[in-house]
Amino acid sequence: MALGNKGFASLVTAGTEHATEARRPPKSGFLGARDARLAELATGGMTTRVHESVDPAICRIWPGHNRDYNSLNEEVCADLITSLKSQGRQELPAIVRRVVGDPLCQFEVICGARRHWSVTWLRAHDYPDFKFIVEPRELTDEEAFRIADLENRSRKDLSDHERAVDYARAVERYYDGNQQRMADRLQVTKSWLSRYLELARLPPEILACFATPRVIGISHAAVIAPLLNQPISRTRVLAEASAVAADQEARRNSGMGLLTPPAVVSRLREAWNTKSKPARVEEQFRHPDGKVFLKAKREGRSAVTFTVPGALTVDRKAVADAIDMYLKKLSEDR
Repeated sequence: MALGNKGFASLVTAGTEHATEARRPPKSGFLGARDARLAELATGGMTTRVHESVDPAICRIWPGHNRDYNSLNEEVCADLITSLKSQGRQELPAIVRRVVGDPLCQFEVICGARRHWSVTWLRAHDYPDFKFIVEPRELTDEEAFRIADLENRSRKDLSDHERAVDYARAVERYYDGNQQRMADRLQVTKSWLSRYLELARLPPEILACFATPRVIGISHAAVIAPLLNQPISRTRVLAEASAVAADQEARRNSGMGLLTPPAVVSRLREAWNTKSKPARVEEQFRHPDGKVFLKAKREGRSAVTFTVPGALTVDRKAVADAIDMYLKKLSEDR
């Protein structure tokens, strides 16, 4: 049936109260990206972080930070300073916590001590307007430790010794000395963690052998630590360590190159090897008339050979007493 223009119009307008809006073309470019981000934020699929530009002077370093802030200098931070200069800003924000009750500080640096030092240095050297970019978060001490460890674990500028000291402090402070619990929280193996704790427990005498603790690696500690397990060997190795430290100081004062870590480890190990293996030592027992009636010879660390001259009339009691006395003395020496 022909409806004409009016009839066609009536069909179009009829039931408009139930009509739906025509589909619009999808947004693209900036608007599309913005809507997609808003949708993810609304559904919890994305979180947003607030960054602030501050004066580094209002920030202090968290006491649990895994970097030795006092060891930082222009040489250590040279690459970062150059990068900040070339970019004109700090691209990666430092993770911080807000400080309450300290009129001099507003933030505590959890991750970013090197960035804090570098920005402070730049502000004091012709870049007074350079800002320290921070990302405030609410964190417990244990959470702060894990975040700092995760961020710095793959960084080559953080030394094995700094990381080891941090782990040794953390296992007592946050995990009640339970290494397995700490390893589980860090998602590492217990043996991996133990290697760092072994390094952290090296005595000061050993640390003094090296140019700086920063050059001591977990591979060096793996060689040195077993040498300190027994009282006698520990005494010998520490005595050699004192000699090595004195040698290093003499080299430093004279302008000579310092011993490298492998050279230091080699000297400590050599001292243990040569002094822990007794030479073949023979002791003789004589009658009042001067004739030898028994010889005792040490063979290595544990074996002893006793020899009675065949042409001599043997006084069995004298031999037995001499052997008993020798073995008793040997036991006391060990």
